[in-house]
Amino acid sequence: MFFDEARIHVQAGKGGDGAVAFRREKHVPRGGPAGGDGGDGGNVILEVDPQLNTLVHFQNQSHFKAGRGAHGRGKDQTGARGEDIIIPVPPGTVVRDAKTGSVLADLTEAGSRVIVAHCGQGGRGNARFTSSTRQTPRLAERGLSGEGRWLSLEVKLLADVGLIGMPNAGKSTLLSTVSAARPKIADYPFTTLQPNLGVVIIDTEYDFVLADLPGLIEGAHAGAGLGHQFLRHIERTRLLIHMLDGSDDNPLSRFNRINEELRLFNTGLADRPQVVAFNKMDLPQARDHWPSVQEAIQSQDVPIYPISAATGEGVRVLMRQVGQMVRSLPQPRPTAAEVPVFRLEDTPTFTVEREGDGWRVRGQHVEQLAARTMWQYHDAVERVQRQMEAMGLLESLREAGVQPGDTVRIGDKELEWMW
Repeated sequence: MFFDEARIHVQAGKGGDGAVAFRREKHVPRGGPAGGDGGDGGNVILEVDPQLNTLVHFQNQSHFKAGRGAHGRGKDQTGARGEDIIIPVPPGTVVRDAKTGSVLADLTEAGSRVIVAHCGQGGRGNARFTSSTRQTPRLAERGLSGEGRWLSLEVKLLADVGLIGMPNAGKSTLLSTVSAARPKIADYPFTTLQPNLGVVIIDTEYDFVLADLPGLIEGAHAGAGLGHQFLRHIERTRLLIHMLDGSDDNPLSRFNRINEELRLFNTGLADRPQVVAFNKMDLPQARDHWPSVQEAIQSQDVPIYPISAATGEGVRVLMRQVGQMVRSLPQPRPTAAEVPVFRLEDTPTFTVEREGDGWRVRGQHVEQLAARTMWQYHDAVERVQRQMEAMGLLESLREAGVQPGDTVRIGDKELEWMW
């Protein structure tokens, strides 16, 4: 089976906590605060590995977690940064947020990287809170949690030329004839179960990658057979070789049906340059059909070549023509640029609403503030109250009707309203 889709969960590392510490060295008068910052957590990174061509390695592992940052220590020592985790993916991997379906990155080049889960920042130690009016601050910040999300990964083959056609048209035979690829071949009317790639070398001057894509059937654009799973691989190709079985009762009808499937799946595919390979010219039925099919195809301004993939007749001429066309065609542009993962802006907006017997405050800025605060330190509690007052949160709670003794929930923190 060709593993071209996977669903994984990524979790960036949590930042380390800042430290509350004071200098106590001998002969150092009025030592002062010396608590170091916590280290940032590690990021989760996807990196293109050209040695991979499927997502099968995610079959046994679907959860990935980066290292957490170390806590700050005394003597102004900053905690170590958490270790990044780098996940290899094959070229042509499209990364989507599994919840929203939005494209986060389109990775095509070897070595390309994208951060799919950003690390949590480390908390500041008490040495960072000194001022002319606060010379011995007894507060520090906790590290923030790293981003976590489910991702959907999808691989699209990176081939220059795609072989399309009905099952048993001879695509696999042609691929094995013109390249070193050895796809499974048999005389049965079933489609190829997985795409096969081969490199075609033209007189040692140039080469191109040829992909034998699964055979299409009517209704493939809507998911019939294997078509819906693999039609998307054609989107990466620059040129299509449309294989026709010359011994079929009506080859021209098959040609029109395949093109209709392409159009229904993606209107852009119908305009993709095509070369028709009229196969099985070693059989009498194909030779009988050739004149009428040639005339009909050429009337549509599509080049057509008679070949026999089994005997090699006409194959060299076809490949030379395909090679010349590929060299003249531009590289396809990725469906989405490689971009960093979308992150919410850090704005001080918030909402207050009733929740059960208490109140729920939502907002990225205020939730991070609550998560960072070390509530066991009096100085830290005073600081967070000043910040909440400045952003208007306390006034909003009063206007909403909060009463002494009510529970106010911010993130995973539960606070009791005292005034």
